[in-house]
Amino acid sequence: MAEYMTQIQELEKELSNTKYNKRTQGHIGLVKAKIAMLKEKERTRGAGDAKGQGYAVRKTGDASIIMIGFPSAGKSTLLNAITNANSPVGAYEFTTLDVVPGLLEFKHAKIQVLDVPGIVRGAAMGRGRGKEVLAVMQNADMVLFIIDVNRPEGLSVLQQEVYDANIRVNQRKPDVKIVKKTRGGVCIGKTVACPDLDNKTIEGICKEMRLNNVDVVIRTPITADQFIDVIEGNKHYLPGIIVLNKIDMVSPDELELLKLNLKPDICMSADRKINTEALKDIIFDRLNLIRIYCKQIGKKADLDVPLIMKKGSTLNDMCQKLHKDFVSKFRFAKIWGTSVKFNAQPILKLTHVIQDKDVVELHIK
Repeated sequence: MAEYMTQIQELEKELSNTKYNKRTQGHIGLVKAKIAMLKEKERTRGAGDAKGQGYAVRKTGDASIIMIGFPSAGKSTLLNAITNANSPVGAYEFTTLDVVPGLLEFKHAKIQVLDVPGIVRGAAMGRGRGKEVLAVMQNADMVLFIIDVNRPEGLSVLQQEVYDANIRVNQRKPDVKIVKKTRGGVCIGKTVACPDLDNKTIEGICKEMRLNNVDVVIRTPITADQFIDVIEGNKHYLPGIIVLNKIDMVSPDELELLKLNLKPDICMSADRKINTEALKDIIFDRLNLIRIYCKQIGKKADLDVPLIMKKGSTLNDMCQKLHKDFVSKFRFAKIWGTSVKFNAQPILKLTHVIQDKDVVELHIK
């Protein structure tokens, strides 16, 4: 394993010393592909040596979010401020030694919030049980970066650790299709321009990653890093929120400078409950949650307690959430709202996409 680490460090040093331009684009892409292959070998070798079973966390509610930050960044205080949890709080590092769940109830949504042990530099490589902590993110729907105003440098470290743990924050999964074949080499098709990724670089990366005969179709502009992510196929794409905490501990001028450098999504003080309600709003919006109101046949719609769904959900998703038999017994639905052309419109297909605040009357066999 030490051998792989040495090679990775040498290649990363080569990258940092290579200035990016059109002439070096292909070489940089190949070096990144080599690093990715070596990291995968290291992960594979290290998997058998992993100690402990990690943290067992059962996902509950309409969505699950994880808070990560350096020790004593204020995660436990924040958890207690926005949920029903009672996470231990102390003025010393590593107060939280296990995953502590809390329930955030907001706009009728039930959102699971997880307070995990503080992340330290090298977490993705296993330092400080970092692998177990970051593994919890694999099942999460969102990540909150909790940054202490007194340790602003922690943000870049956390972002790198999360990236090294195969999590892609605030990125969309690239629309790239790769099909293996028995012969013919690497054939490339693009429907968009990729200024940072020419065909020669694509072919070089494919061969470096042992894809000698493939058809590649690219439908969104991507970089070499994103193309490598698609090939590896083990990345998780999550929305993220940068929370600058403890703002009551700095002057207004210092805060403005921090905001300029870090570009946080929200500035707050969990201890004094400054902007806690604003954070709840941001969480709800970034999770892309929508509210669907169910209506029984011949009765008024229940507008008090909506069914919480994800944006882009279909009638099929709604039926599955209500009852496992509703999909097979579905006849049609009547819908009032923005997803239809007129109120009470009959919809026969389960693939119909529902919208926020739609009223749905299901007709079941």
